[in-house]
Amino acid sequence: MTTQATIGEALQWAFVQLQNVSDSANIDAETLMQYCLGKPRSYLYAWPERALTQEQWKHFEQMVQRRAQGRPVAHIVGEREFWSLPFMVNDSTLIPRPDTEILVETALNLTLPDNARVLDLGTGTGAIALALASERPQWRITALDKVEDAVALAMANRENLGLSRVEILQSDWFSAVKDRDFDLIVSNPPYIDEQDEHLSQGDVRFEPISALTAADEGFADLFHIAANARDFLRPGGFLLLEHGYAQALALRERLTELGYDKVATVRDFGSNDRCTLGRWQPR
Repeated sequence: MTTQATIGEALQWAFVQLQNVSDSANIDAETLMQYCLGKPRSYLYAWPERALTQEQWKHFEQMVQRRAQGRPVAHIVGEREFWSLPFMVNDSTLIPRPDTEILVETALNLTLPDNARVLDLGTGTGAIALALASERPQWRITALDKVEDAVALAMANRENLGLSRVEILQSDWFSAVKDRDFDLIVSNPPYIDEQDEHLSQGDVRFEPISALTAADEGFADLFHIAANARDFLRPGGFLLLEHGYAQALALRERLTELGYDKVATVRDFGSNDRCTLGRWQPR
């Protein structure tokens, strides 16, 4: 490829390099080009004949090569959009997934006080807590993560998004939590079976295994949170958990056994069971 390649030629070259690596080779190539040029996707469509500078071509080529090696696009550009908000990402925690927006949407649809107290466990990039804060300025939100680098990343996203009222702390699940009157506890915990064959495929190869997998066929953290959340929810407060598509029934049964009522599962955009909620109403 010549250093005088046009945008259109460079995108076609990138597609060829990525078509056997990614199921979304065209989108990946366009996203990398957008980042390289600092332009919206519409610019690529409007000006495919524009020539890249030598510096732009070199930068684009290097990014495509990293993607061809399997590196996630989000890690290459350092950013991923979630809930229409830009989140900085790195390899200290999970890349926010579109399916997790269902958890945010479900939380926003709950009947909660105007100044609800909300706890986000295992916040990672801060995506869930900060998305909620962007929609409900009066909610008092605390976000926790065990990993120091993830806490630093969530704090950076908090400042970048101008949502400084969200409290972010380092905590091993509930270990740093002192308050016991939350109206809502949300979490997207590790829930993949440690033996899952998909852990050696795709983007998850570059994400921390501790943020992906849990013991007991993926249920350990889900069940731990469900049991302990009862001590931190006010009467009538809700627990909302993201989980794998095949875990809903067992999780509903466990929540019912633990004394939650109004237990229900919500499906994601692909019609897969994605999050389950229950209301804590002590008898």
